[in-house]
Amino acid sequence: MFKKFAVLFYSIFVLNLVSAQHGEAPAGTAPAQELSEKDKVSKENKEFIDHHLLDAHDFTLMVDKEGHHIGFPLPVIFYDNGFHSFMSNKEGFMHGEPTEVDGSYYKLHHEKIYKTDAAGTLNLDDHGHPTNEKPLDLSITKSVLILLLVSVFMLVLFGGMAKSYKKSVVPTGAARFLEPLIIFVRDEVAIPNIGHKYKRFMGYLLTVFFFILFLNVLGLMPFGINVTGNITMTFFLAILTYLITTFSANKDYWKHIFWMPGVPVPMKLIMLPIELLGTITKPFALMIRLFANMTAGHIVVMSLIGLIYVFKNFAAGVAFPFLTLVIYLLEVLVAFLQAYIFTMLSALFIGMAVQEHEHEHHAAH
Repeated sequence: MFKKFAVLFYSIFVLNLVSAQHGEAPAGTAPAQELSEKDKVSKENKEFIDHHLLDAHDFTLMVDKEGHHIGFPLPVIFYDNGFHSFMSNKEGFMHGEPTEVDGSYYKLHHEKIYKTDAAGTLNLDDHGHPTNEKPLDLSITKSVLILLLVSVFMLVLFGGMAKSYKKSVVPTGAARFLEPLIIFVRDEVAIPNIGHKYKRFMGYLLTVFFFILFLNVLGLMPFGINVTGNITMTFFLAILTYLITTFSANKDYWKHIFWMPGVPVPMKLIMLPIELLGTITKPFALMIRLFANMTAGHIVVMSLIGLIYVFKNFAAGVAFPFLTLVIYLLEVLVAFLQAYIFTMLSALFIGMAVQEHEHEHHAAH
């Protein structure tokens, strides 16, 4: 229901924006100038949204009225006939100018590093994509920095909780708030989906739940921290679930995939590729669900903010901030919901892999 509400309002505002940008005006009249101004603002809004969603080689806290980015640089590390490193505030690098490193020139284009000549020439294909050689980029980007910080934060937080439980079983400090979530994951996610073998996988399930939750909450901050909206990040989280599921699976699981018992041989041959494909679509669903939901939420919120500057009237100044607040509060719910869904589906897939069908069959008789 909430998702439909968000999509409905987003669709209405996009349609209004399109009609405002492309509405017809009599030739030679003043609205032509107004249309041009709205197109300019719309373009700036799109660039602002793209900057918020994409990863970056620097960390921008805010942008002043003159358009200067206020923040701090990050280490740029790449491999091209050896390792090279420098800070991203090196002269001209963040502005897309060619930067000399050990006699070679490199240029940052759409947050990707390309090897160029001294003039910074980019060779583009028919689709406008650079064909220049790309070095192996190992930079500490904004997303990597947040991943490291969240990892250290979780180690300190849960390490401290573990030590506190050695002194007393009564939760204190952060444990008062986190213990109910831990019990929830155990009793409502792990045990119902995995069964008596749940303890083997509690470490992973708790880690992935709180890791996604903290990243989602940080993504609601106004600093453009959109880690779970990066498909590379959700891809590796999904791969972890896939590897754990695959290597934990018992013979019953593989038997039901390769040669299902109780099914005619012709149907077995038909179902075999479908079942194999199913093992891949499960982590794919995990990857896309988390990525799409978090990215869509960011786009809706940023678009509503941008529409204030497109319409520039009292109604827009009142309506859009209110709607932005409503969607933002919805995103807080989505941050928790997506962490729960990813963990629950991971537990479900693992439970399917470790399920003992023969034992269930004997119990039924």
